[in-house]
Amino acid sequence: MLTQPSFDLIARPYRWLEYLTLGRALEHCRLHFLPNLLQQRRALILGDGDGRFLAELLTQNPHLHADAVDTSATMLQLLRQRCEALAPNVSKRFTTHQTSALTCPTDGPYDLVVTHFFLDCLTQPDLETLIHHIAPNLSSEALWLISDFHIPSGLMRLPAKILVRSLYLAFRILTNLRTTKLPNHATPLKQAGLTRIARQHLLAGLLVTELWQFHSAAR
Repeated sequence: MLTQPSFDLIARPYRWLEYLTLGRALEHCRLHFLPNLLQQRRALILGDGDGRFLAELLTQNPHLHADAVDTSATMLQLLRQRCEALAPNVSKRFTTHQTSALTCPTDGPYDLVVTHFFLDCLTQPDLETLIHHIAPNLSSEALWLISDFHIPSGLMRLPAKILVRSLYLAFRILTNLRTTKLPNHATPLKQAGLTRIARQHLLAGLLVTELWQFHSAAR
């Protein structure tokens, strides 16, 4: 059996490693659709790392309650610290779960799922397992926000492929991540009854952020 990846080693320097690699591009990608999430009430946040997105979401949407799932104890510790530094009693509005997203207990129905730069850590079979695990716990018209790396067409295709392969190699060395290529999330999401309603590319198509909406009748 292969050792599961561990992100504890890179948890504390992760923010600065991200800034050194791509500046604030990933941050802008995560926050692009934040204004569209101010009416949501129950969120499932998968692999938010050190909690920069969840902290902003809880600040902008004071009525939201969230479950934050991560396998890294250190990442969850940083997430809690970041969120609790925002305002008194904010800790009552989120719960952390140190477990795999593929098997995490769900306390839905959720009207929001967030996976920022998380699906790219999964193999195609694991991604499909995740979607099948989460979809039955979505409320009607729920949103699923995804940010990820993307291989564009045209002149940026080769540089993007080289960068993505380099990042996978780095994460394999630092975390033991065994995934080697970007999975296809669109097909299984559509099969689960979700429709893409918005999309934005950044860095000439290297990054993409998408909003998907669930329609229970389409399942």
